[in-house]
Amino acid sequence: MHIHFISIGGSVMHQLAIALHKKGYIVSGSDDEIFEPAKSNLQSENLLPKDIGWHPENINKNIDAVILGMHAKADNPELLKAKELGLKIYSFPEYIYQESKNKKRVAIGGSHGKTSTTAMLMHVLQQTKTSFDYLVGAKLEGFSQSVNITDAPIIVCEADEYPASTLEPRPKFHFLFPHIAVLTGIAWDHINVFPTFDFYLEQFKIFIQKIEKGGILIYNETDSILKDLIEENKRSDIRYQPYHLPDHQIENGETIIEIESNSATISVFGNHNLLNLNAAYFVCKELGISAKDFVQGIQSFSGASKRLEVIFSNENTTVYRDFAHAPSKVRATVDAVKQQFPDRQLVAVLELHTFSSLNENFLHQYKGSLELADVAVVFYSPHALELKRMPLLPKTSVLNGFAKDNLFVINNKEDLSSFLQTIHLQNCNLLLMSSGSFDGIDILSTIKG
Repeated sequence: MHIHFISIGGSVMHQLAIALHKKGYIVSGSDDEIFEPAKSNLQSENLLPKDIGWHPENINKNIDAVILGMHAKADNPELLKAKELGLKIYSFPEYIYQESKNKKRVAIGGSHGKTSTTAMLMHVLQQTKTSFDYLVGAKLEGFSQSVNITDAPIIVCEADEYPASTLEPRPKFHFLFPHIAVLTGIAWDHINVFPTFDFYLEQFKIFIQKIEKGGILIYNETDSILKDLIEENKRSDIRYQPYHLPDHQIENGETIIEIESNSATISVFGNHNLLNLNAAYFVCKELGISAKDFVQGIQSFSGASKRLEVIFSNENTTVYRDFAHAPSKVRATVDAVKQQFPDRQLVAVLELHTFSSLNENFLHQYKGSLELADVAVVFYSPHALELKRMPLLPKTSVLNGFAKDNLFVINNKEDLSSFLQTIHLQNCNLLLMSSGSFDGIDILSTIKG
């Protein structure tokens, strides 16, 4: 098989290219820009394109399939040549399905918790020596790649609702056709792609219809929107497994879970993580893994990258980094840290970095999300607004949207650095939430002196 990647430098695209190369396929690709770590990863496998740019002469009839990345536009010269030659052209998820037609397919969807749930599931499968392929949106400890395609009988996919490609603008998770599906919850996001909540909700209705007959939908019954959606769109040809918080207790800042009389102390914490853990358990149960083996496996799970990741800790202070940026994720993360350490002051710093979060009309969705923080800071950069070609965002709009007393709103990185230096980090947790980089500030160096 000869597979050609248009936009091979993408964060997930290059991982699939490497996985297929390791499977023994002939892999080629192109891109007009390739950044680290994709550049080094491709170079180490001799897959880095010799010349940057689009080269239609690379496209010929000997290519069995072309995989089109989101970065490629409709007028891409290589894409036009592939269409002219009548080659098979797939978006990333469409091709994943081609490689997994004969596998048991697991898809983890939802507005939040997808990566963590997928990571927990993968960790336990690895601990129980279960053979499986996977697709996940983060670098996970114990896994050298974020995509793996072999001859394993199972594939686990983080199922994203973002568009598949320029030719196929439907959500990625519509192309996976799972036997085992998970929905972790629904909270409106990505308003540049889904301009209304009803349109966003419709994508999840379609996902439910894509579950294979005889399959199962494992869903978070504590999410009222999701629960109502499922009740209104019941299928008679699939099974349903609701889940909620597992039995647990918190002792001296540690969480102890109990599943079917099997208990263990775990490293992750917070209701959102416990819900994700229970979802992963029910998937494992469907795959034949016992509660005892699940609990034994999950206790060594330390979390996915940038999901309540500890970047500094001593006896008085813990600094967490988290990917939270959407309103539901911010609320869940803040609540988790405060509930785990109720006697410590919580300083929460949130960067607005996405299109939705920087949109003045969306900010009211954040109301109450920082409520449990003792000190709350919202930061955004004029540079981020410029890159997204968005209008200036008044501080008053942020204050009105979050509706939190004594909220600090900062839109200058020098002012943010100065503010962080004033924080007294005794008996205190610092929570840094962003899908960006706080405009390049080295926060750890700033707070440590």
